[in-house]
Amino acid sequence: MAVPIAILDCDLLLHGRGHKTLDRFDIASVSDEFLLSTFGFPREFIYYLVELLRDSLTRRTQRSRAISPDVQVLAALGFYTSGSFQSKMGDAIGISQASMSRCVTNVTKALIEKSEEFIGFNRDDSTKQQSKDEFYRVAGIPNVIGVVDCAHIAIKAPNAEDASYVNKKGFHSINCQIVCDARGLLLCAETHWPGSLQDESIFKQSSVWKYFADQEIHEGWLLGDNCYPLKKWLMTPVQNPETPAEYRYNLAHTSTHEIVDRTFRAIQTRFRCLDGSKGYLQYSPEKCANIILACCVLHNVSLHSGLDAWTFERTEATDQSDEVTEHPDTLDSEAHRIRQELILNHFS
Repeated sequence: MAVPIAILDCDLLLHGRGHKTLDRFDIASVSDEFLLSTFGFPREFIYYLVELLRDSLTRRTQRSRAISPDVQVLAALGFYTSGSFQSKMGDAIGISQASMSRCVTNVTKALIEKSEEFIGFNRDDSTKQQSKDEFYRVAGIPNVIGVVDCAHIAIKAPNAEDASYVNKKGFHSINCQIVCDARGLLLCAETHWPGSLQDESIFKQSSVWKYFADQEIHEGWLLGDNCYPLKKWLMTPVQNPETPAEYRYNLAHTSTHEIVDRTFRAIQTRFRCLDGSKGYLQYSPEKCANIILACCVLHNVSLHSGLDAWTFERTEATDQSDEVTEHPDTLDSEAHRIRQELILNHFS
């Protein structure tokens, strides 16, 4: 009903100061089907998310006639999962498109504040071992900590003539690097790299590189494709396999590494604002990077809450780098020895 909504949006002008939260929408008044189809998540998860972010959202709305945390969360979920500020979305919860935009900004900041709580390598020993076991069950590669790759998220051209965001396919993008476990849970998400940077360049500047390079003893290894250098803590495919064991290892590597591609697809499918086929993000690179990271945090929060990472997985490939970087396998002799020992012990 347009008239009540208009009155609510003008409430401050009509009634002046009075520090009261505007409860425009009652979650309990709508069906589970409506919440899932409109906001992309089930009722119980939305309740949980509101409580998780309530303090942060309340701090940001300490003004008269503030929008409630419930409505802010719904507005942001509506945008993340549809990629649109369409008026019908605002009508559903009783706020204007301008208010929708402010809500997305607030919730995005609140989610980013939670990033270290929900994304990271620091897990207890039993969780680490469980993850290794899950990876091993995929294709028989032991001691895998995570799988790493990059994918491009389309953005509008920056106001400045900045060619650094133009990728090899000719569109402006942010090149996002993630590491995930066997369930698709993100262990690291770096969402700020310009689209022109190659995967290897990003990797060598990333926190992941520093985290593993600084360790003297490694509990296992990451898996990366041939865009990445072979390291003691990063196993890549054999570039020119010759033996049956090397071929079997490469097949196992491909099957296991596919998990990170599936994770990218699932995130972009659930959060349509990141899906380039639906249009690119209409913000500055900095704000786009924040929205992408917020969606990554939300992805992990949903997994911690028991939702399935693959529920919304699409089948088409993500916009990944086409680069192929030659890394002589003998460049790191110790890493080469470790990989050959892995192949001998598990794929011969």
